[in-house]
Amino acid sequence: MLPSYLLSLREGLEAALIIGIVLGALRKIRRTDLAPALWLGTLSAISVSILAAVLLTLFGLNLEGDAEKIYEGITMFLAAGILTWMIFWMSKQARNMKSELEDGVNKAAASTGKSSIFWLAFIAVVREGIELALFLTAAFFAGNNESVSINTIQTLAGVVLGLGTAILLGWSLLASTARLDLRRFFQITGLLLILFAAGLVAHGIHEFNEINWIPAIIEHVWDMNSFVDENSVVGLLLKTLFGYNGNPSLTEMIGYFSYIAVVAGLFNYGAIKNDTKVNQPQA
Repeated sequence: MLPSYLLSLREGLEAALIIGIVLGALRKIRRTDLAPALWLGTLSAISVSILAAVLLTLFGLNLEGDAEKIYEGITMFLAAGILTWMIFWMSKQARNMKSELEDGVNKAAASTGKSSIFWLAFIAVVREGIELALFLTAAFFAGNNESVSINTIQTLAGVVLGLGTAILLGWSLLASTARLDLRRFFQITGLLLILFAAGLVAHGIHEFNEINWIPAIIEHVWDMNSFVDENSVVGLLLKTLFGYNGNPSLTEMIGYFSYIAVVAGLFNYGAIKNDTKVNQPQA
């Protein structure tokens, strides 16, 4: 549940902020008549995202044998890749998100009006929704040692709580004078999501180990299941959140720690660089 909560919170907050900023921009230019087009675009994007999540999950559940492992492995790698891109992109864009969206609203309202606002909202929200659908599908299969019903309930509970928190947080930020340092927020959640993405990489390697697409080299580097069983409550939580495997192969470990070392290093370098730009005195 924790991975789906964290992912839903982050993606949901982005979507909530986008909607709130666009609504604020429409009020500022006195074009609240375009608000229905905004909500229609938002609801359409949510519907497409839910459909994508259902289809991705059902397709994977209907596969068996090597086909299932290939699908799960590809899903893990794809989700890790998109998640990595999203982490870096948002760490750079958070500071300028509001001004860029307001410029987009002004241009849309000055041109074709309703259709432009609809597509502005739809594209912005559906991007977050499709990303979330892919991440949740990967998280669902990462915890597939549990029964499908339990895994589904936990995933849905995390999504509901995460999106609910995101809506409340987004509304409070836009409706009050309280200010959140979005850049810092996305930096902190970015570091947590790097660990989650590393787990997806390791899990994808594990699936490909089983069909010999990636050699294990050493099948079991160690066996920690006697201390923390990967099928226990704690083990399943660690598995879905950080890709824990009680008896990982050597290539799993190489992939996991190499990803963390490279991506976390680049992320921290980018964060330091951005902080330097923000704190640099203006000429």
